[in-house]
Amino acid sequence: MSNFAKYDQSNLNRDLFGLTLDPNGTTTLQTQLIEALRGIITSTPGHAGTRLPASRALATELSVSRTTVQVAYDQLISEGYLVSRRGSGTFVAENVSHLTSPLQRQPTQRPRVSQWRPFQTGIPDPSLLPHAQWAQHLERAWTKPEPDLLGRADPCGWYPLRAAISDHLAAWRHLTCDPEQVLITSGARESLEIIFSGLFAPSQTVAIEDPCWPRTREVLEATGAVPHSVPIDADGLNPEGFPDRSAAVIVTPSRHYPTGRSLPLPRRVTLLDWAKRTGGLIIEDDYDSEFRYQGHPLPSFAGLDGLQNTIYLGSFSKLISPALRIGYLVLPRHHLPQARVFLERTGPCASLIPQPALATFMSSGDYAIHLRRIRRIYAQRQAHLLSCLLPLPDLLEINPDPAGMHLCLPLKPKLSDRVSDRHISQQARDAGLSVAALSSHSTQPDPPQALLLGYAAFDEDRLTAASETLIKILRDIA
Repeated sequence: MSNFAKYDQSNLNRDLFGLTLDPNGTTTLQTQLIEALRGIITSTPGHAGTRLPASRALATELSVSRTTVQVAYDQLISEGYLVSRRGSGTFVAENVSHLTSPLQRQPTQRPRVSQWRPFQTGIPDPSLLPHAQWAQHLERAWTKPEPDLLGRADPCGWYPLRAAISDHLAAWRHLTCDPEQVLITSGARESLEIIFSGLFAPSQTVAIEDPCWPRTREVLEATGAVPHSVPIDADGLNPEGFPDRSAAVIVTPSRHYPTGRSLPLPRRVTLLDWAKRTGGLIIEDDYDSEFRYQGHPLPSFAGLDGLQNTIYLGSFSKLISPALRIGYLVLPRHHLPQARVFLERTGPCASLIPQPALATFMSSGDYAIHLRRIRRIYAQRQAHLLSCLLPLPDLLEINPDPAGMHLCLPLKPKLSDRVSDRHISQQARDAGLSVAALSSHSTQPDPPQALLLGYAAFDEDRLTAASETLIKILRDIA
């Protein structure tokens, strides 16, 4: 052995025999020894090829069992740090430069999920969900699950949930349908994909409201449909603006998003006549329909039509949580075979886990109680927001809304002559608010100017503070 080899051997023995293991530590002696050996090997390249002490000798020096040392050697051999040579012993591997000691994870705090910014639209207050009751429904469903829950999932969704939705629509939306006509989806986006990828041929023209939900155009184009924007008037969508040969129209009749207008009965009749005359399909997105604070919810379009020329879209994201990702479609019977074929090919996107709990949550009456409670609270929050905005009658058109989760407040000339709603939206964003601009939902050359203020997800203290900030922004601009 050369002097250099003897020097390296001596240094390695010094490092090894100088180790201290703590029998009362938070990790086992084996783990401590493995980490210590790995650290010595990776920190000193000169140890490559050096022989380690026999397991019995190192065990005696460290006052541990021989098994502890043997297990540590075996682990590092399997990781490539050591090699074993029959009859010669255990050696540090020659090529360990590419190996590094695994980084030790330092305890870190879980990052906080950022809260919704006032006045973000389209989000409920998740704290209002009766969590104890919801947890009981989940536990009841999965502690001893029904055999069908453990088998191959129906691509159309859990049948008891489809039945519960059918009952709910009959009672609350004057829409009579069988459970077989209800398809469970992961939300509005998948619902539109099923319709325009599964029921329609590509390149069909679809009339859409302007302004509207910005994702509508995106989803249609992704499925190969051709969206055609039709500006709404004071009474909402007018079929006279539809392009020739329109195959379908997407409409939010109960409460137009984002302006909040309701489609009056004469316009609904006109739209139904258009569908019967042309064979076009009406796709009713029943946005915010159940959050009505004056009188009863308006009858659904599909209910008036008897599900002849209408498809109905609904969702639970506004009533329970956006994280639930459960929505549904109600289809005319003649479209069911095509839809099932499409879903069997693509597979269900909605998680099965919450569906049995949601079914019993609805059928037990807990869902209806929850809905009535949050309607009352959201109505109070709208009234509070309106009171907070009383100092702005010269800048915004401020009127109560009989339904919904947000207010659409048009800019008055004193403000619109100086600045756009998008500029105000940016100023609000810089101040920590989320104030959507109505013009960002439109493709018109001269889009309408208004601010969208969501209130459902925020308690009165947050609404008060946010309103004060918004008032200051608008006064500084004006």
